Amino acid sequence: MEEDALLGIGVFARRARLSQKALRLYDRQGLLPPDRVDPATGYRYYRESRLGDARLIVRLRGLDMPLAQVGAVLAAPAEAARLVAAYWDGVERRVAAQRELAAHLRIHLLGDEGTTDGMYEIGTREVARQLVLVEQRHITPEELPDWIPAALGRLAPVAEAHGGFYGDPFVVYHGEVNEDGDGPVELCVPVDPAREGALPAAHRIEPARVEAYARITKAQTAYPQILSAYDAVYAWANARGRAPAGSPREVYFADWSAVGAADPACDIALPLAD
Repeated sequence: MEEDALLGIGVFARRARLSQKALRLYDRQGLLPPDRVDPATGYRYYRESRLGDARLIVRLRGLDMPLAQVGAVLAAPAEAARLVAAYWDGVERRVAAQRELAAHLRIHLLGDEGTTDGMYEIGTREVARQLVLVEQRHITPEELPDWIPAALGRLAPVAEAHGGFYGDPFVVYHGEVNEDGDGPVELCVPVDPAREGALPAAHRIEPARVEAYARITKAQTAYPQILSAYDAVYAWANARGRAPAGSPREVYFADWSAVGAADPACDIALPLAD
């Protein structure tokens, strides 16, 4: 079989729609090394068959894909489509979170001129008395995203062994979690009230309550933009003369691994006094 032609770096760059500077960078990164380098002049040559990889790099960089991930795509042709899809899913999640953060920052920076009116639909509901398994911890905002699923993973098997879940799990904030406060925070998993005497894990009774709540998307749960939803619920209650009757909480009603960034995933809830 005849070997495909060698192209000088200038010709190869034009046909690949890349600059010679970019080709040298991709050589240094190990993404697209030349097939031959003239030992006397240092001039680089590329086989014509390499144009496919070069053009793929151009398109991947058009997605702002980091060079390390570009290398992973080139190194695994059978997995390339999956790797590109996974990268783009991450981009969409990040953009959705940034959109919500920008909205939160706008409200914060406008001060009294800013408003959460119209951003969230606030409702009320009655919640019956609950027996809940609990795990409590003092925590930072950075630790929360890892601790919540980990704590749920520890309590879920206990719940399943004692009749299963009797409602959606929720996280109660008994203190502020921010740059200056670490809670405490309490993960609660509702279980069958009839099993109270048989539970091996820490548990307590959550009293019946009326609560105001705002439903938010998965992207809106990111810190600090989630604070806008809390502000909205508190403002709604204050405007109607409804005093809080307990600590605020986040109710996680969706399968976290299955929902997208723009899908409803969580309720920000506040118990109200009668």
